Amino acid sequence: MTSQSAVITGAAGGIGAAVARRLAASGARCVVVDRNPAVREVAASIGGAAVVGDLTDPELSARAVRAADGRVDLLVLNAGTNSVDKDPGTLDLGRYQAVVGVNQHSVVYGLRAALPVMRENGGGSIVVTASLAALQGVEQDPIYTMTKHAVIGLVRALSGPLAREGIRLSAVCPGLVDTPLTAGARDRFREAGIPMLTADEVAAAVEDLLHDGEPGTELVVRPGRRPDLYTAAPLP
Repeated sequence: MTSQSAVITGAAGGIGAAVARRLAASGARCVVVDRNPAVREVAASIGGAAVVGDLTDPELSARAVRAADGRVDLLVLNAGTNSVDKDPGTLDLGRYQAVVGVNQHSVVYGLRAALPVMRENGGGSIVVTASLAALQGVEQDPIYTMTKHAVIGLVRALSGPLAREGIRLSAVCPGLVDTPLTAGARDRFREAGIPMLTADEVAAAVEDLLHDGEPGTELVVRPGRRPDLYTAAPLP
């Protein structure tokens, strides 16, 4: 049996690196993508390929797909960043565009690059890393919340049409995760008694979704609990 080919974004550390390690351990050939050059070390440790660059540039997603040698069976659109701007009335436009570019536009660019290849090869499986902030308002980071809501909207709108083409699209929605993205607030969370997930706990959920998830699944992952399927309330 031919091994599967996987592309994972935001894979220099945290959830992305943990996903890459899991998929490589199960025999997948992994292309790991990140702007942080440390992604090369992740690639070397799993026998994969690294693509370094800015995911807000659509060409980087195209490069990542080309690095997969014309076959993408598994796609994990995981790259993300948070925002320091709380008030739209005073936000820095450069920082805003960078956050939207990574969290929202890079998901679309990843799909744009990978979907033609998946269609040509008869199908595939895609998981997007969303967040609990995709399902509720988080006043500590409204810009991040907006971008994650956009990601869930895209999954809800596209999962049905893609499923009819043999391509499964779903999302994982974790709570707080102990990753480089949250490192600056880690001690504060611990002092407040707020539990955090490990990156590997989320990666395990991503792996399950890739292989067995139903199209359109929104999988909520929280510390100390089994992953739960989220279903939006029907319109009144």
